[in-house]
Amino acid sequence: MSAESHIQPTAAPRPRPAANPSRLHVLSLPNLLTYGRIAAVPMVAGCLFVGGPPFRWAALAIFAIAAVTDFLDGYLARAWAQQSPLGRMLDSIADKLLVAACLLMLASDNTISGWSIWAAVVILCREMLVSGLREFLAELRVSVPATQLAKYKTTAQMISLGFLLVGPAGEAVLPGNVTIGLTLLWISAILTLYTGYDYLRVGLRHVLEDPSE
Repeated sequence: MSAESHIQPTAAPRPRPAANPSRLHVLSLPNLLTYGRIAAVPMVAGCLFVGGPPFRWAALAIFAIAAVTDFLDGYLARAWAQQSPLGRMLDSIADKLLVAACLLMLASDNTISGWSIWAAVVILCREMLVSGLREFLAELRVSVPATQLAKYKTTAQMISLGFLLVGPAGEAVLPGNVTIGLTLLWISAILTLYTGYDYLRVGLRHVLEDPSE
């Protein structure tokens, strides 16, 4: 038997598995901005809990910075191709945490009171409804992109919270500050009902469809 017959064939190198995008971009700037927005939630709530004009203005400043990062993190993630499942998940969670914390704290100090409480309830219920539907539809690999009207809703909501966060402390600068904030809150609540119906309609269509089809 020749020596060549004892030579074992060299195994082909195994291809390296593709890097997990969530792990790859865990410390990317877009995700760091999202982490910062989550960290802003207890800071805004703390300022409202302490109360007083200086802390109301501080709450507004922190909220405004967080709102800007909400735009920047998505823009930079797309521009730098750093989108990841982790970023998409945390972005949605950060937005809902910030809005919910602000509404609850504003209701607790009576900035939002009376009939306007119902506007806050509508917004909070819609956020929970949409979160549940998105989770269900994600399992079916069904994507429901945000509509232009939903973006208008978000804009009105964030501006209304800005007015309400500074609250009575802003009356010296802009008389009727709280009234403006409550009016915008109602507008965003009405838009919330409409856009929430869109999500519900899409979700129910998939829930009620025949599994055999």
